[in-house]
Amino acid sequence: MAIRQILTLPDNLLRQKSERVLKVDGPVRAALDDMIETMYDAPGIGLAGVQVGIMQRLVVIDVARKDEPPQPLFLVNPEIVRSSPELAVYEEGCLSIPDYYEDVERPERVRVRFLDRHGAECEMEADGLLATAIQHEIDHLDGVLFIDHISRLKRERVTKRFAKAARFAEGDAREPRPAPRAAMGARKPAPPAEPPAEPVA
Repeated sequence: MAIRQILTLPDNLLRQKSERVLKVDGPVRAALDDMIETMYDAPGIGLAGVQVGIMQRLVVIDVARKDEPPQPLFLVNPEIVRSSPELAVYEEGCLSIPDYYEDVERPERVRVRFLDRHGAECEMEADGLLATAIQHEIDHLDGVLFIDHISRLKRERVTKRFAKAARFAEGDAREPRPAPRAAMGARKPAPPAEPPAEPVA
C-alpha cells in the first residue's frame, strides 16, 4: 500500500468522468488499498479514485467514529438505485477543497449497488452520514463537486480562491492558509466542552 497525493482545485481532472471497472483484479484491489491508506492518512471518511488520479469508478469510505474499530467500505462501480424523498442537510467539506465547508441538502437515505473488493455484487441501504458520504463520493466519479450543490456566488468565490492559491504555488510563493480543520471525510477535533452533533465529512 502507498499514500497517494490528493488532487485539489483547480485540477481539471476533478471535473472528468471516471470509467467503469471491467474486472476487479489485483491492480484494482491494489488501487483500493492505496486509496484507503491515503484516506486514513488525510484524514478523511471518503475518497474517490479520481481524487488521487485513478480514473476508475472506485470509492472507499469509513464513517466509524474515533472510538470505534475501522469499518472500511470498498465500492467498485457504485450506483444509487433508490433515493428517499426525505432530505437531510449536512455540513460537507472535501479533501480536494481543503478547509472549506458548506451545508448541502441531499436525500436522507439511499440504496446503492456496487461490486466489493472481491468482485461480488452487493446492494446496501444507507442513511445519515453514510448516505451523504456515498452520494458525495459518487458525485466525484461524475466530475461533480459538493460546491456544485451550493449557490453560484459561493461556488465562484471558492473557485477563485483556489485558482489564486494555485498561481501562488506555481510561482513558488506561499499564500497564508487558515488553521487546519476537518475536511470532507474527516472529523472535527472535539472541543473541550460537550461536542455538537458531528457534521458530515
